[in-house]
Amino acid sequence: MITPLPHEKGFHVSWDQIHRDSRALAWRLDKRGPGEDGAWRAVVAITRGGMAPAMIVARELDIRLVDTISVKSYHHQTQGVPVVLSKPDDAMMGDGEGVLVVDDLVDSGKTLEVVRALYPRAHFATVYAKPKGEPMVDTFITGVSQDTWIFFPWDMALQYVEPYRGTD
Repeated sequence: MITPLPHEKGFHVSWDQIHRDSRALAWRLDKRGPGEDGAWRAVVAITRGGMAPAMIVARELDIRLVDTISVKSYHHQTQGVPVVLSKPDDAMMGDGEGVLVVDDLVDSGKTLEVVRALYPRAHFATVYAKPKGEPMVDTFITGVSQDTWIFFPWDMALQYVEPYRGTD
């Protein structure tokens, strides 16, 4: 039996793919906000992974108020207890009504759980979702299995990869 290499259970996402999927997220969210004509009043990106999708969603939905919440929950590929490092102005956020909170991925849901406790009426949207985290997200585009590692383009570099059957 051949032992799979770490990248074989991975889902590699290109810049082009994250752009298309983030636009699809925006289309799904269009006119679904609580504001007049279904408008959203702000987008908050969960840093760092949510920044690119949030920027694309904000552009597509013409939302000019964009902010970030910094939550650290990973050290390399190991998830720990989420810690809020910085957050938007409390007066601007309120309880989150009319705010889209955007991240690249919901994995276990622990990060979103912390942010949802701060902004219970916000709408949580991710591009990708794993089963354990799905209950914490309101809208997502693509579901992936819990044991799949997603390789985002901002974490990758183009380089030679040894063939998994070796060389002759």
